[in-house]
Amino acid sequence: MLSILSIVPSATTEAASVYRDRVDPQWARDNSHFWYQNNLAGGMREYVLVDLKKGVRQPAFNQALLAQALTGAGAGKLQAEKLPLDQLHFDVSGDLAFFRVKKQHFQWHRIKHQLKKIDAAMAPRNPKSGNLSQEPKPAPGQKTKPYRPSRDVSPDGKWRAYLKEHNLFVRAINGGEEIRLSPDGTPANSYQTPYWSPNSNNLISFRVEAGRIGEVHLLESSPKQGGRAKLQTRRYPLPGDKFTTHELNWFDVAGKLHVKPKVGLIDFRGPALRWTPEGRHCRYQKIDRGHQRFRVIEIDTFTGKYRNIIDEVTDTFIWTEHAKDHGIPLVTWLKKTNEIIHISERDGWRHLYLIDVASGNIKNQITRGEFVVRHVDRIDEEKRQVWFRASGLNPDQDPYLMHYYRVNFDGSRLTALTEGNGWHNIRYSPDQKFIIDSYSRIDMAPVHELRRVSNGKLVCKLEKADTTELEKEGWQPPEVFSAKGRDGKTGIWGFVCRPRDFDPGKKYPILEEMYAGPHDSYTPKQFSAGRRYSSWTDMGFVVVKMDGMGTANRSKAFHDVCWQNLKDAGFPDRILWHKAYADKHPWYDISRVGIYGGSAGGQSSTGALLFHPEFYKAAVSSCGCHDNRMDKASWNEQWMGYPVGPHYGASSNIDNAHRLQGKLLLIVGELDRNVPPESTYRLVDALIKANKDFDFVMVPGAGHGGGGRHGHRRRQDFFRKHLLDIEPPNYNAPQ
Repeated sequence: MLSILSIVPSATTEAASVYRDRVDPQWARDNSHFWYQNNLAGGMREYVLVDLKKGVRQPAFNQALLAQALTGAGAGKLQAEKLPLDQLHFDVSGDLAFFRVKKQHFQWHRIKHQLKKIDAAMAPRNPKSGNLSQEPKPAPGQKTKPYRPSRDVSPDGKWRAYLKEHNLFVRAINGGEEIRLSPDGTPANSYQTPYWSPNSNNLISFRVEAGRIGEVHLLESSPKQGGRAKLQTRRYPLPGDKFTTHELNWFDVAGKLHVKPKVGLIDFRGPALRWTPEGRHCRYQKIDRGHQRFRVIEIDTFTGKYRNIIDEVTDTFIWTEHAKDHGIPLVTWLKKTNEIIHISERDGWRHLYLIDVASGNIKNQITRGEFVVRHVDRIDEEKRQVWFRASGLNPDQDPYLMHYYRVNFDGSRLTALTEGNGWHNIRYSPDQKFIIDSYSRIDMAPVHELRRVSNGKLVCKLEKADTTELEKEGWQPPEVFSAKGRDGKTGIWGFVCRPRDFDPGKKYPILEEMYAGPHDSYTPKQFSAGRRYSSWTDMGFVVVKMDGMGTANRSKAFHDVCWQNLKDAGFPDRILWHKAYADKHPWYDISRVGIYGGSAGGQSSTGALLFHPEFYKAAVSSCGCHDNRMDKASWNEQWMGYPVGPHYGASSNIDNAHRLQGKLLLIVGELDRNVPPESTYRLVDALIKANKDFDFVMVPGAGHGGGGRHGHRRRQDFFRKHLLDIEPPNYNAPQ
């Protein structure tokens, strides 16, 4: 996977603050209520009490009357808006509050407004006060001990298996002649230590052929300790390299049988066997190289027969890497039933399926519709429910916004736990009957609500963030904008950041911050009090960011645009988005559009000038993967496929360097351990051979990034020169 680079310094946080932007609940021991404190402007604070039984949010007490009472009780002169309460907790049924002020303990009657000093020993405690983790606890269940096969001695203790001359042998523990089970082991294709079946007669062993992985070299030209340059060399698998292969073999000791089940070689990731509790069957996942076939295979260790429990094939790609990147296992084995929950895009959207292991059939589709399952939080086998997060179920909202749901295994009773128009984060009450739902958008400050877990219904509103101070300082949120993509119907979502001193009577050049790696979507969706891209907007640029087709978290068809075509990078959609915005805003100057990005964004930003020079005029590309044949196999084969073919060249910036129009700056760190810097060097070579003009910065000692302070300065000067007609200063002039 290519990393996403933040090559512009992060937005500066203003001195002004946002208030009521978070709720830190302190839950009661008896789950009857919780309270929280709002820190407000000028050091003021207010205390809020929420009665869970009544579903009421209210001031915890009359702070003015309490301040007067505390002053009269000798606690000193106190301000109502700045009460220094410590160890606060409540007895809601008795309308009492307990707290400590200046080492003295008090009891306050919230209705009668009566204050009483109490001994510390008399002050009730609330050991469960505080927060709970975000997700509910797993349902309790009995653990089943899985069968753990021996690697050398048979379970009955009578046989020992061992390797000799690259083959598999067994010999009786009490002596006797050795029995050779395999005939075809060689130094280049040797058997591994086997797995015994519980019947002590059958074994499984993989015959392994080592891969041929090439090396990548980095030259550290300027070591910190001085001396000669240092060469750094490591193995680095590229698309098309031969990976280590594992061939499954089955053996019967008594019958001296050897069978090679026709399950195919495992040539992507090593085998991880999962045994049934009684040990008769072992199962494993197999991802075919190129990511177009995914199987769950079961081997009967008593007979050597095999079957496919799951066998999914596609014409494009199966997104196998999302399990690693997003915490969504492709397969979840249920412990109490002979079932699997499988995530798949077979119907055109990423959904959950319930699989019957015995038959290998789909029992039913758990989730269904034009939305995307983004994360599985919990699988409750007792209640046969899945708790998950998804995007796209609310037709009137940005389709990327994250919401929480619960659904039964049979697909019934889909329950939305969240509702508001924003990206949601939730916290459960200790008894898991309520959630505090906090949501925001990039153009909307956080809102907090109390909702009921049983049906997702609103109990009461809690807080809405106050951005008054920010707005007085001139802060404005980005403007969210959507336009139709190349198909004329799919929404492309992005946002616009304007200069602080924006004047609609002027014309502004555009900078697009670019990343289009197909492994995710990248346009921020949650609120930030910082001024996004202020280092650019303060110079007079308008900055935009969006997700075009070919990125993730939309439909399978939306995602498939990237297949064997990473040069696309959603540019047809991006250009239409720019034009649609310009049609509504005359100050948006699409005759001056620049683009920048790093890593996969470095590939795409250069590609903008190669494949769309009629629109993009200038680009800065940092640590780019300029040819997918020269970057890590695991990431590139997921999207570009296997074997390597002419389509790799069609997407290569290096092969298409002769197409360059517009102004290009390339930046690379000589010690980039993510994307080999030779990718950029070869693009430089190809551009020179094509007699093209460009700028190039190689930063000694730098890794995968934007070139540090020097790279940032060069990037700023480059865009100022080519989009604002401002020549950079003479940095070499005497100071």
